[in-house]
Parts: sequence; C-alpha cells; structure tokens
Amino acid sequence: MKPIQLWSALVLVLALVLGACASGSTTTTAATETTAATETTAATETTAATGTPEPRVVTIGFTASVTGKYNTSSTRQVDGLQLWMDDVNNAGGITLGDGTVITFAAVTYDDESNKDRVQELYTKLATDDDADFLISPYSSGLTAASAVIAEQYGKVMITTGAASDSVYTQGYTSVYQVYTPSSRYLTSSVDLLTSLDPSAKKIAFVYENSKFSTGVVEAAKKYAEDNGFDVVLFEGYDPETTDFNPFINKIQAAAPDAILGGGHFQDGSAFARQLYEKKVPVKFVSLLVAPPEPTFAELGDAALGIAGPSQWEPAVKFTEASATAAGADWIGLSSADFVSEYKAAYGEEPSYHSAGGYAAGLLLQYAIQKADSLDNDAIKAALDATNLVTFFGPLRFDTTADSHGLQIAHDMVVVQWQKSGDQLVKQIVWPKAGATADAVYPLAR
Repeated sequence: MKPIQLWSALVLVLALVLGACASGSTTTTAATETTAATETTAATETTAATGTPEPRVVTIGFTASVTGKYNTSSTRQVDGLQLWMDDVNNAGGITLGDGTVITFAAVTYDDESNKDRVQELYTKLATDDDADFLISPYSSGLTAASAVIAEQYGKVMITTGAASDSVYTQGYTSVYQVYTPSSRYLTSSVDLLTSLDPSAKKIAFVYENSKFSTGVVEAAKKYAEDNGFDVVLFEGYDPETTDFNPFINKIQAAAPDAILGGGHFQDGSAFARQLYEKKVPVKFVSLLVAPPEPTFAELGDAALGIAGPSQWEPAVKFTEASATAAGADWIGLSSADFVSEYKAAYGEEPSYHSAGGYAAGLLLQYAIQKADSLDNDAIKAALDATNLVTFFGPLRFDTTADSHGLQIAHDMVVVQWQKSGDQLVKQIVWPKAGATADAVYPLAR
C-alpha cells in the first residue's frame, strides 16, 4: 500500500535546489517550497515582488505490475513513462501562458497484476492521493477496472498498454486511448499472409481467454472470413496455461496454414516454444504481445520466424516533417533519440510497451500545453481536438458518444524474428512501405 515511486518528487526537489544554486533563477528558487524555511521565505518574497505565479508540481497517479503475470510489459511501460517525466522535469518543466511552471511527480503502487487491487488502488489515487491525472495500468483487463474509477471521480486518464475496444464503449468521457484498438491488432497479419501466399486458406486461432485477446481474435476471425479464409480452429486457453500440448494436438489435427492468437508475454512465449518443440508443420505464426518484446529472442531457435503485431518499433520513423505533411501537430523527440535515451537509462532496447509509456506522457503534456491550463474540462477539450504525431505515430480520438476516447489514427506494424549471421534480429515485415526485410515464409519446420 506504500508509494513505490514518491522518490521522483524528492529527486525533483533536489534537482531544483541544485539548479537554483547554479543559476540563481528566481523561478527555480520559488519551486523549492519544501526545503528550508529561510529559502521558502525568500522565494515567497521574490514571487510577491515579481508577480510570477508559484510553480506547480502536478501529480500523476498510476499502478504498475511490479509482481504478477504482467510484470515484463508493465515494467517497460512504466520505465517509458518515467523517462518522459524525467525529460520534462530536467528541461525545467512546462511553462503556461501566465508564467506558471509545471513539473511532474508520480504516485504509484504495485497492483500485483490483480483487477481487484487495481480498483482499490485507483480509488486511493483519486481520493487520498488526489492525483491530478491518471495513467492506466498495463493490460486491457486492469485498465477496464481502473477506467471506471477515473470516470467516477472525473479524472482524465490516458490509457496505454490497453487495446480493448470495449473500454471505450461504456459512455466514458475522461478516458483516452494511445494504442491501436484490439479490433485492428491482427488484421495486418491476415493481410501479410494474403500477400505472402494467396493459396493459404486455413487459419487456426488459439488465444488466451482474456478481455484483450478475445476481442482481438473475434475481430480478426471475422476479418479473415470476410477475406476468404476458413477458420479451422477457434480455441481459447486459460490465462494461467503453461502446457499447450492439448491445443497443439488440435492444431495438428486441423492442419492449418497459419496460427494466429496468443495473449500476453508469458503464455505467448511458452506457446511459441512448445510449437517449436513439437515441430508443428505450419507455414506462418503470428502471436500477440510476446514477439515484439526484445527478450523474446531468449527462446533461441523457437523464436525464429515467429511474427507478431507491434504498436511501435525503433525503425519506424515519424518526424516533424511527416506531421506537417499530415496537417497534424508534432511534439517531443525522434525515435532515435528515444531509443538512445532509453538505453542510457535502463541498459536495454525499448519495446513498444516502453514507447507507449513515453507517448502517454507526451500526450498529456501536449493537452496541457494546448489547453494552456490544468483545468480538467480544458484538458478534455484539448484531447478531443487532438491531431498529433509523435515518434510513436499519429494520435487522434473518436469523440462520438458511442466510442469516446477510442484511438482512430494509430496503426500496427508486423515484426518477425529472423537470422542475421548467428544472431536473431527482429525485422519489420509489414506494411511493405515500412518493411526492413522480406518475411520468411513458409516456416522451416
């Protein structure tokens, strides 16, 4: 129940004190209101003399799956968000039109990958902690639980790591999605398969029985059937499944050309490994969430040829020029700078979950700057009117009553693990316009 990242506020205070010592900035000195009484008195006198508004530390509340099944993806999401917060604070914060300087601090708890804990903790964030804004936990299921609380207390929530369409069909007005919706998650894999092999007609869907995965495969199944495929197997598995042999037996009996499905990192990795161990003679495999993660390569040869949809990859380039060409606003850093900063901070390659965390912060920053205010209604109006491109890609929202907050501009790419010498390398194989390599097809099994 204790905050696990209140240290960021302490770090911020220390940074502002050091900055004041170095530059003598009156604004920075005023921000150190929690330090020694003499400094506070001096700051107040300076503020009164200059008419400069008091700086404001804005509290962002969220939970992280420090423990539980979502730990891998959630940790990267939070690392990306924290990197954004550090970048803004280290740059001196955001300055509003009236001169108010805004910096950010986080209040966060371990949700244990547990929906019941999420509801309890987001209630605490909205009430006891009085967080100014909320960021979603990782996963559609946990986000659905937190979105109810955000709406109940009228807190703007930016959701990332949550693709389910259904979160945005509940009549909420305060919840905004960064990710491509689940209904479009696997359709790109169907398009890729069609381009690779027009004779391929049989698809098996094997998927995790979770809110996110079920929404994805139901939409992909309809899309595949509408495009002439026969769905020869449509089978869900329990989220705690570790033995996929019963499902592999059914796959072998159905003899599909392709397998689509999966769920999250742990089950997807286990499924891919057991498909390889059983030498299932399938031409194409595309799984959710797990393949885009850099650590998926630890499966070795079992990862080879496995494809998967990704929200973002380092090689996908969106720039200020592309934003201008699209008639959209631009904010933030380039993909190359994000990758470089992330590696320096955490010693590893960022995944799309990392990028999604950073993009959620950028979106909130954009809305505050666009609204030139911290007023909740002004922020919502700015988000409703968003037409933005960041390194993560385009962002716009459905503003109808039926699907308010649903992401309508961001699209998926498809990645595939391939060999480069002795190394496994993640390549972008779809869409063709952004591909870094041709897809390996059929799988050599």
